[in-house]
Amino acid sequence: MVSLEIEKKAPEVVVDKKQQTRLSVFLPAFLVVGGGAILGIVNNQLLTDISMKGFIGSLRGLGWLYQIISIVALVIVFLVTFSKIGNIRLGGTEAKPKYPFLAWFAMALTGGIATGVITYGVNEPIIYFGNIYGEMANTGVEPGTSMAAIYAMGRSFYNWSFIPYAMYSLSGLIVAYMYFNRKAPLSVTGTLIPLFGIKITKGVWPGIIDTLAVLAIALGLASSLGAGLALVGSGVETFYGIQQGPMVWFVLVVVITGLFTISALKGLDKGIRRMSDINAKVFYILLLALIIIGPTLYILESSTAGMAHWLQNFWGWGLDPGIVGGEALVMWWTLYDWAIWIAYAPLMGIFLAIISYGRTIRQFMLINWILPAVFSIVWFGVFGGTALHWQQNNTVDLVSTINESGAVAGLWAFLANLPLAIIIIPIVMIALILSFATAADSMVRAIAMLCTVNIHYDEEPAKWKMLIWAVSIAIIAFVMVAFAGGVQGVDGVKYLAALGGSAVLFVFVLQVCSAVKMFFIDKVEK
Repeated sequence: MVSLEIEKKAPEVVVDKKQQTRLSVFLPAFLVVGGGAILGIVNNQLLTDISMKGFIGSLRGLGWLYQIISIVALVIVFLVTFSKIGNIRLGGTEAKPKYPFLAWFAMALTGGIATGVITYGVNEPIIYFGNIYGEMANTGVEPGTSMAAIYAMGRSFYNWSFIPYAMYSLSGLIVAYMYFNRKAPLSVTGTLIPLFGIKITKGVWPGIIDTLAVLAIALGLASSLGAGLALVGSGVETFYGIQQGPMVWFVLVVVITGLFTISALKGLDKGIRRMSDINAKVFYILLLALIIIGPTLYILESSTAGMAHWLQNFWGWGLDPGIVGGEALVMWWTLYDWAIWIAYAPLMGIFLAIISYGRTIRQFMLINWILPAVFSIVWFGVFGGTALHWQQNNTVDLVSTINESGAVAGLWAFLANLPLAIIIIPIVMIALILSFATAADSMVRAIAMLCTVNIHYDEEPAKWKMLIWAVSIAIIAFVMVAFAGGVQGVDGVKYLAALGGSAVLFVFVLQVCSAVKMFFIDKVEK
């Protein structure tokens, strides 16, 4: 068995105090990311064109693969969670968890959400409801109707719950199990040992595979930061009268990058854990406030009906590469979402793994798959349900706002109609900044770890590595959002992020195959 071979041949991880740099990963990844930053400054239009062509080409040509592998990942995660495999403890039977339950959940939740749920909790359901970019054209549902509202809720639940978090949690589980229980290297390459044997960790392959993972997450982070800049900038313009533009975005990128860089430099316990705890509490407060002041009955009813519609259409949505629902709905929303989640998955998996030592596989899945998915459903149910209720009752015309000002503008018009908006809006802006920073600091740390030879899971990587990656990502994000905005306001960064997903898609496919072999074909040991 491959698993037994690993147990015998792979050496124990040794902490290297001098922290030698993995040049085979650091140099090519940094040259590509740094080169992209320079190209964006010198010729931003060329960078935009390259990103756009890669974005459209990857999702049109590989949409079928994105859909299939996402469903397969979901099935594997379900089987692992609810079978005897779930009883296995990461690190062995004597391993003890480092973090208490709530702190662990806060890091897992905020480390993966970034700005997504805040940005689209209001905007995405309204865009579907109003057929703003043609999303409803092929669905047979009339825009602006009560059925359109149910469809909007169901589709949002589908895009933001169990499937995407299955991608994260599966990558994380493979990393954790191979590293803690099979003593494989702490790397993306190490997750492929069940498929190819220990030889995959030698020669040129580790450099190639781990470089692709670094590139994917770097581009994904640049996209998230760019989208966050556009969103916060539009809020500053709407409520404080400061017109957004390169200067506003520059100030924001300095603040946000400084925040997550300082957090990452302080380390996992002093930086990331504390910021995650603050961020999670802000999320909980926002949810509780809107449940109290929002249309509670409509939220409950529309969420229930939305879940029914989602489950009724699960397989049709899950296996449509775009030829049924159309490009406006499938490619620009579901497939784009899958590309982003897959771009994050391998390195997000490393972060989820290192904070999960001592937990059982079932506990791991509860924290990283089930509870985050449930949280997203609740978030979209509360924020999306309130927005749809207000739209249908003419409380505020969010469809017109998005039509006139772009895909992310609905959030601010929505918040302006809340009681105590003058207090809530700054809190949401802070939540946006924190939600990106908590994701970015964990990912910058993971990138730096992957660029270091034989680093231990609880050892901090060199500060200069985290700093150089943070600055490079910030430069690309600023250039793309400042000079490559399009009809939806953040086209440039959307294209860039999709490239990250396509770059690592085949690595993720191999990880899924590796999980199948490791858990269901080979002998699984504790």
